[in-house]
Amino acid sequence: MALGFGNKSAEAPNDITPESTQEKGTNFTDDKAYGDFAGNVNSAENGGRGGKRSRRMNRIDRPNGQSIAGQGGLSNDSDTDASVSIGKQLELEAGNAIKYRTCSWQKTAALLFSEYICLAIMSFPYSYSVLGLVPGLILTVVVAGLVLYTSLIVWEFCLRHPEVKDVCDIGQMLFWNQKWAWYFTAIMFLLNNTFIQGFHCLVGAKYLNTMTNGGLCTIGFSAIMAIISFVCSLPRTFSALARIATFSAFFTFVSVLLATIFAGIEPHPKGYPAMGEVVVLIVPAAGTTFVAGMNAFMNISYTFIGQITIPSFIAEMKEPKDFPKALWAVTIAEVILFSLVGAIIYAYTGTNYNTAPAFGSLGNELYLKVSFSFMIPTLIFLGVLYASVSARFLFFRFFGGTKHMTSHTVAGWAGWAGILAVTWVCAFIIAEVIPFFADLLSLMSSLFDSFFGFIFWGVAYLRMRRADYGAGFVTSRGAKSITGAVFNVVLILIGLLFLTAGTYASVQSIIDGYNSASFGGPFSCASNGL
Repeated sequence: MALGFGNKSAEAPNDITPESTQEKGTNFTDDKAYGDFAGNVNSAENGGRGGKRSRRMNRIDRPNGQSIAGQGGLSNDSDTDASVSIGKQLELEAGNAIKYRTCSWQKTAALLFSEYICLAIMSFPYSYSVLGLVPGLILTVVVAGLVLYTSLIVWEFCLRHPEVKDVCDIGQMLFWNQKWAWYFTAIMFLLNNTFIQGFHCLVGAKYLNTMTNGGLCTIGFSAIMAIISFVCSLPRTFSALARIATFSAFFTFVSVLLATIFAGIEPHPKGYPAMGEVVVLIVPAAGTTFVAGMNAFMNISYTFIGQITIPSFIAEMKEPKDFPKALWAVTIAEVILFSLVGAIIYAYTGTNYNTAPAFGSLGNELYLKVSFSFMIPTLIFLGVLYASVSARFLFFRFFGGTKHMTSHTVAGWAGWAGILAVTWVCAFIIAEVIPFFADLLSLMSSLFDSFFGFIFWGVAYLRMRRADYGAGFVTSRGAKSITGAVFNVVLILIGLLFLTAGTYASVQSIIDGYNSASFGGPFSCASNGL
């Protein structure tokens, strides 16, 4: 696990701080060599000698495409081509009407907060009810640490390859610049984002049904959410979206705080005393099935895993070296908020009266509606964020190197709006056609998060260390190298666990749902309110 950045403005986690023995590479502390990625090295790591220690971060391969600002194209024959540096990209953007590298670390933090501080927090009480309170809290901290570590690996990879625009570029580079890897990653990337958009159409309909007591057909509410979300998706840069993200994260915090307080002050949870007294489990109940336990564990993991967006965010930062500040801020907030909200609400609603999301456990209807209402910004914005990430990916491929990308042209804005419209229509249709959409979303998460959460970044670590230290990188620095290599192989194995056991649990959940006739039909008008 990555521990302690302190005042190291651009230092990498654990042993993500190579001192290259190769002649070719990028000097991590040399402004001229790496544009705006230079960073100071803590002198304590030099045995107290003071000063800077030269660090070199080698590319794993040549640039495979243009950066956002690289209208002139990139050279393919140099590992340290200055045209891919952040300084060069900012220079190329200087005269553009639409500038992309404009995000400060504070704005990036707002985007991360809006992505992670979301409705999924209210499913933690359910996960704790299945896993038991103590194992649930331990897994919360462990998963947060793993995601923090892998996110820092993503960051280091982006520092080495500043032309990277999104995770699809990384997917291609990791697998030796093979085009099939780019297409494979792109398909997973677009499907993942579109399913999340569809999920927010349904959750938005759930909110509207709850507030109106089923006042309109659920299809209509889902369509309303899709239209509102489409409009909110129109800003073309993350810097512009960051303002909305700030409000989204703030109101989500208020929502879960109110729900936690209401759960504590009301005399009994919803449904009491039909199932007896509230039961709180410290460890899993006897007879808890593998499928139930795995689904609860995956639910915690899915909430933390969000590395799929990080390369896109870093690609629009003015100072990518500052990304860890945003990452540490959101990780600390996640662990505290998820653990406290999950544990406190579970303590008052127990295993027998718990619902997912936990708003449904509140017995007082006014409490339910007030706390749930503060969640509406994130119900809209999180879908908006993923729609924007997808549209950005497609827009840059369709309009890259043209004036439509960097100027306010009719064709540019029409293309951007058209791409967004297609993603929202697809998301709406998928969400309404598939009766077991929630379980299908879990299945997609098992398939995709295994790669985007763990496998990619274990491979990235190994390839970066090989680029720095050669074929003998596993033992080149003694125990440090061996520990790093083994740990990242374990990360890959964890990803394979998600891919296999997680997929099995999701498929079995779909089968169980059909056996119990708990799925509705496509394009259903039935209320899905709490």
